[in-house]
Amino acid sequence: MGVHECPAWLWLLLSLLSFPLGLPVPGAPPRLICDSRVLERYLLEAKEAENVTMGCSESCSLNENITVPDTKVNFYAWKRMEVGQQALEVWQGLALLSEAVLRGQAVLANSSQPCKPLQLHVDKAISGLRSITTLLRVLGAQEAISLPDAASAAPLRTITADTFCKLFRVYSNFLRGKLKLYTGEACKRGDR
Repeated sequence: MGVHECPAWLWLLLSLLSFPLGLPVPGAPPRLICDSRVLERYLLEAKEAENVTMGCSESCSLNENITVPDTKVNFYAWKRMEVGQQALEVWQGLALLSEAVLRGQAVLANSSQPCKPLQLHVDKAISGLRSITTLLRVLGAQEAISLPDAASAAPLRTITADTFCKLFRVYSNFLRGKLKLYTGEACKRGDR
C-alpha cells in the first residue's frame, strides 16, 4: 500500500502517535475534522455517555463540584467575534473539559465499586478529547489565536458539574455548540 493509499483513519492514528506536542503533521489529511462524519462520531459517543448516566443516581455522583465550560452560545456575539477569539474560547473549553473528565476518571479510580460501563464512557471521552485536540491542531486552530486575542480575552464562562450525567451533557453540548460552530467556519474559510 503506497503512502497516498492509506485510509484516513490510519493517518489519524499516525498523527496521534507521531506528534503529541501539537506540531503540524506532514502528509496528514489537514481537513479531517471538516468531514462531518468525524465530528458526528464524537457527538454520538458523548450523547451515548449522557444517556447511559441519565438513569443512575448515587453511582454517577462525582462527590464534588467540577468546573466545566459554560456551553451557552450567544450566536449574534459569536458571529461578530474574531476568528482568534473563537479559537481561544474553543481551546480553553477543550482544556477545561479534558481536566474535568480526567478528574472524573480519578473519582472512578478511587471508588470502592467502580462502574465498568461508566469507566468505558469516561475512557472514550478522554480519547475523544485528545483526538479532537489533535484534529484542531492539524487544522491550524492554534495559529488562529494571536497574542492580542489571548491577552484581551474575557475569562471563559464556567459552571460546575456534580454528576457524570451533567459532565457528559456539557461535553455533548460543547461539541454540538462551540466546537461545531468553530470548525464549520474554519473549514469554510479554509484556515490551515
